[in-house]
Amino acid sequence: MTPRSALRRYTLVSFLTWLPAGLMVAVSILLMTARGLSLIEIGLLSTVFSIVTITLELPTGGLADVVGRRVVLAVSAAFTVAALALMAVSTTFWMFLASGVLKGVARALSSGPATSWYVDTLHDLEGHDADLKPGLARGGAMESVALCLGVLAGGVTPLVVPRELLLPLAAPPLLGAVAAAVLLVVVVFALPEPSHARRSLADVLREVPATVAGGVRLSVGHPLLRRLMLAAAGSGVALAAVELLTPGRLAELAGTAEEGSAAYAVTAALGFAGSALGSALAPRAARLAGGSARGAAAGTVLTALSVGCLAATAGLGGPAGLVTAGLAYVVMFAGLSVAGMLCLELTHRSVTAAQRSTITSTSSLSLQAGAMLSNLAFGALASQSSTATAWVLASVVVLACALLFVRMPVLQPAVLAGDAERVRSA
Repeated sequence: MTPRSALRRYTLVSFLTWLPAGLMVAVSILLMTARGLSLIEIGLLSTVFSIVTITLELPTGGLADVVGRRVVLAVSAAFTVAALALMAVSTTFWMFLASGVLKGVARALSSGPATSWYVDTLHDLEGHDADLKPGLARGGAMESVALCLGVLAGGVTPLVVPRELLLPLAAPPLLGAVAAAVLLVVVVFALPEPSHARRSLADVLREVPATVAGGVRLSVGHPLLRRLMLAAAGSGVALAAVELLTPGRLAELAGTAEEGSAAYAVTAALGFAGSALGSALAPRAARLAGGSARGAAAGTVLTALSVGCLAATAGLGGPAGLVTAGLAYVVMFAGLSVAGMLCLELTHRSVTAAQRSTITSTSSLSLQAGAMLSNLAFGALASQSSTATAWVLASVVVLACALLFVRMPVLQPAVLAGDAERVRSA
């Protein structure tokens, strides 16, 4: 395998991993609303999803470090198929809850193994001094392209599906299940796993907890990783604020759930296009800012200002409301991608292959924790006060996270190597 072929496989898997999620973006909240769920119930479901993901993040990350990346990615795809197929036919809170649990398991399994596979493969081919930013940026851009195309397809589909066949809003989950099935096939046949020593079930059960415990000690004990985990939580706050509250507002502007789905699809697609742009520009942003930490700080500030713009224009209606939301989405997701991509590079440079997926899962856990708390807080705040108030609070929290990158601890490979050795011996 060559670096070019490894990058092609990584970007393909990145695209397919996020395509099902993209298909669901525009319709998930509207589908639950159409089937009788309240905003508070929807916020509770989002919280359950986050709890499941948080609970399994570290064990599944440790599992990927022990048994390999491909197996874990394949199981994740299978859970996604089951979750979205169930969601398409759900009619009660409890059915949606079961679907959310399955989605949480799939999300936990998928966070980390693909990037870990690419970084490990590139290190094998080019050595540990290989430049990670271009490949990680390409993978992040493909994730955003998948979300952009998926959200457009998912938003338009309800408008063209005959109502006599099924509820139009249920069509995108079915398409997502099909896309996840394609991912399963690709992972099994196109993502070769580096050779691993054979392990018995007892060995696996023993090694995973040790890997998880060592990874947690490393992420909490190392100043650089600790700040990166807090920054990920801030990203979760920003994402929860817009994903929970924007669909309902756009549905009100558009007039109907189906038209609101299409409006949100266009708005979210613009945001994901901005995300793809931010991922592609992340290496250049780091150069212009004078380092990855400063580039991530700039991206975080841009994100906070964009959420603040959403709050400031929440009272606008008609075309003006749609245009300002679209512009804010583009800038916000671009800022999130710049910050996220540079944080990802700093994270991967801070660990070795022995705990790479575990540490990446810890970052995802932090993001989910921020989103979980925000879903509860913003849902209640928007119901009792206003959407604008919730967005103001989110903007302030994200802006405060930019301070995490001030005087960021210097990366010290020798110290990190010692930390990794202690993790392996844990």
